[in-house]
Amino acid sequence: MENSWTSWLFLIALAVVALLFWPKTGLFVAISRWRELRRRERFEDALKHILAWEQRRQDATPESIGGALGLVQSSALSLVADMEERDLIHSTGGALKLTAEGQRLALHVVRAHRLWERYLADDAGVPMERLHRAAEKAEHQLSSERIDALDAHLGHPERDPHGDPIPRADGSLEKDNAVPLTDWPVADIAWVTHIEDEPDVIFHQILSTGLRPGKSVRVIENTPECLVIDDGVQEHRLVPVVAANIQVAAEPVNTERPVGLRSLSELAKGEAAEVVELGSMCRGFSRRRLLDLGITPGTRIEASLDNPFGDPRAFRLRGTVIALRKDQGDQIWVRSIGEKTTTKDLSASDCYTNPEEIKRTAENAAQGISEA
Repeated sequence: MENSWTSWLFLIALAVVALLFWPKTGLFVAISRWRELRRRERFEDALKHILAWEQRRQDATPESIGGALGLVQSSALSLVADMEERDLIHSTGGALKLTAEGQRLALHVVRAHRLWERYLADDAGVPMERLHRAAEKAEHQLSSERIDALDAHLGHPERDPHGDPIPRADGSLEKDNAVPLTDWPVADIAWVTHIEDEPDVIFHQILSTGLRPGKSVRVIENTPECLVIDDGVQEHRLVPVVAANIQVAAEPVNTERPVGLRSLSELAKGEAAEVVELGSMCRGFSRRRLLDLGITPGTRIEASLDNPFGDPRAFRLRGTVIALRKDQGDQIWVRSIGEKTTTKDLSASDCYTNPEEIKRTAENAAQGISEA
């Protein structure tokens, strides 16, 4: 009996030892790998932080790294020392600067982050408010080969959904001459180039206005208390701290608008037009959804109803009615066919009987593209 218990205890002890120390799959090996992964992620996050400050022509410090990464002073100093030992950074009078290798790694992570955001927005239809957090996780897991493949798959985009320039494969980065919206002259038209995604509360407030990179706005009023802008559809009142997180520049001379064409959003109620093409910025999931709805070159489309609740509007094509938001209509280029139909009340078969019915039907039609 004692021999039996001894044998069982020996087997249990052997199993525990194997569980803890087995090569490649043991618990201690797994813990060691996890610690190394966390260490690398901190290195990469710190390098990104220093790169961002260098681009703003500011000096990053151990204190700024600690604040950005949520580290106590001793941990931040230890992290800086480790990066210096690996020749990723060097310190000059307390200011931290990237070495050539440190800059290469920082640009690799930034490129992975912004391309992954572009992929999530274009191919997966993920809303803008969820892009940053998802990309924060993926950026540490993408190899150079996977990043290059993703870049090619997306058609080598120049900017991420927030408007940040995406580093090229050779490490070069497009210079941005944008300024905060608060610095833009009154009455001049500005082109939104970038929306800062942090802090979250301000980012969500900007998104609620419908402003996105690529939109044009005009500053109507600028006071220390409030900034009023017009996006061509409605006016928005922003406090300066919110407006400062919107970067703008002069609208490019070579705009995407094809000669002689209009966007679908510009059609008046009852006006018909012929679809010519989808805009180049309409990619991935958003582009496929529009094509699936039958919005292809040569299709006749009519603005059949203006939603009293704003977006979306109703459009008739191919014998059916669909709902599109303005940002979707802005990406559809049409040619007027000189036909403006007589406005009439839509029949009950069209499911529009009162304003509440209009809203419900438009929402149902837009359900499949609500994330586009």
